[in-house]
Amino acid sequence: MSSDRKLKLIWDFRGPTASQVALHHEIHLKEYIRIEKLSDIITGVKHIHKMHSIAYVILMETQMKAVRDALKPHRGQLIE
Repeated sequence: MSSDRKLKLIWDFRGPTASQVALHHEIHLKEYIRIEKLSDIITGVKHIHKMHSIAYVILMETQMKAVRDALKPHRGQLIE
């Protein structure tokens, strides 16, 4: 396993407030990154459709375990 791969950790939100909840969750992701003094982590929100949005972080594989264990994402994927 190469340690220089990029990964996306994803939190899914569903329902009529999914968009607002995902945007709010991104605020907390940014706070965590600032408090933990992490670098080179990208946050974002994507609206899949009106009843499904995601918040995510993109990070290096070497950072994944600590962030995953602290923030409990719903799923993850390898960034190609």
